[in-house]
Amino acid sequence: MSETNTMDAELFGRSVSFDYSDHWVGYSLVILRVVMGWVLFQGGITKILDPTWSARGFLLNAIPEGNPLGGLWMTLGTDYIGLIDPLNAWGLTLAGLALMLGAFVRWSAFWGAIMMLFYWAAALQGGILAGLPIAHGWVVDDHIVYAALLFGLGAFGAGRILGVDAYLEKTTFVQNNGWVKSLLG
Repeated sequence: MSETNTMDAELFGRSVSFDYSDHWVGYSLVILRVVMGWVLFQGGITKILDPTWSARGFLLNAIPEGNPLGGLWMTLGTDYIGLIDPLNAWGLTLAGLALMLGAFVRWSAFWGAIMMLFYWAAALQGGILAGLPIAHGWVVDDHIVYAALLFGLGAFGAGRILGVDAYLEKTTFVQNNGWVKSLLG
């Protein structure tokens, strides 16, 4: 039997109250966590397994003309590519794996969202369409959706639901080092 609860919260200065089902929220969070983890993991592991992959081509040739951060992408693609390639490939892979396992979910969701915001910023157009990543959506593209989903997973502490974080939070180490708990959940 599914228990229904009421949440009372203040959002944007307004009182909000709504009913929700613990049962279905739990399933939804596990599914969202695992699916988002798979998306990140697949994006990263394919880069790691391809010895010819590099972000250099994208950073130097695929950034839209007039991108307000064009100089940054050019610098990253030339001077820092030795750091950018492993950060990108391993960051996606490890964040995805952590999400699928429900381990260090807040930490992984935070860095996954940061990566998504960087990808979004790389798509920004210049000129009359300044600030709009038109190629994949008007302002809100898949990267913004992923960043918002990752924020939600971290906010809910989705690793506590059928995830490794539920076990880690019970360890003596975490109990004695409260700051670690902020990385879990």
